[in-house]
Amino acid sequence: MKVMRKIIEIDEELCDGCGLCIPSCAEGALQIIDGKAKLVGDKYCDGLGACLGECPNDALKTVEREVEAFDEEAVEELLKSREDEKKAGEAVLPCGCPSTLLQSFSPPLEPHGTIEPISRPAMPSALSHWPIQINLVPPTAPFLKGADLLVAADCTSFTYPNFHADFLKGKVLMVGCPKFDEVKAYIQKFAEIFSTADIKSVTIAVIEVPCCQGLPMIVKKGMDISGKKVPMEQVVISTRGEVLKKEKLAA
Repeated sequence: MKVMRKIIEIDEELCDGCGLCIPSCAEGALQIIDGKAKLVGDKYCDGLGACLGECPNDALKTVEREVEAFDEEAVEELLKSREDEKKAGEAVLPCGCPSTLLQSFSPPLEPHGTIEPISRPAMPSALSHWPIQINLVPPTAPFLKGADLLVAADCTSFTYPNFHADFLKGKVLMVGCPKFDEVKAYIQKFAEIFSTADIKSVTIAVIEVPCCQGLPMIVKKGMDISGKKVPMEQVVISTRGEVLKKEKLAA
């Protein structure tokens, strides 16, 4: 049944897919699809506009048009299905997969186990721990305690040739993609890290492309939720591997 009511409308020309609108939608009506924020269904949007203030590009607005009526039962089913999927995913991680095994090691990297490497890097690795993916690092990881944290978009280490020497040395690394990963989970993860790990400083490294620009806001929102104030710096790297800007961010 269609009714005349308010609903969210997204300007795809303005939307860069940062995903910052998603956590504010309690009904789960917004998702990043093909790099853009989209309504997964009109019946899931209550039209109240809680997401409007989160978009840095003003790509969201409320309009009044004829759409499906808001369906609270459908919203409950949608949220339950997502929670079930999340629990199923979490159940897989403790299986002993080497990717989730916490490790700390001091650079330069030493030969591991009985496998002799084919070659060794000309420059020693500055990586001090494992894992490094935001989704895989638990807030209670011992290497986070009192750390200078480097939060880097996935592409930065491939784009900037001296990533280890210029950015990573002496820091604890966490990497992820604000465009393709779950923004709400990122925010919650950083909120828990700032609440428990006594982080000393944060450096956020991103590429100049629009989809990277949500990462500093994700870290900042997590910090705000924790109630902590930690010095933050943002580094913006060009797609050709040059540092375009370094700036302090308000904590």
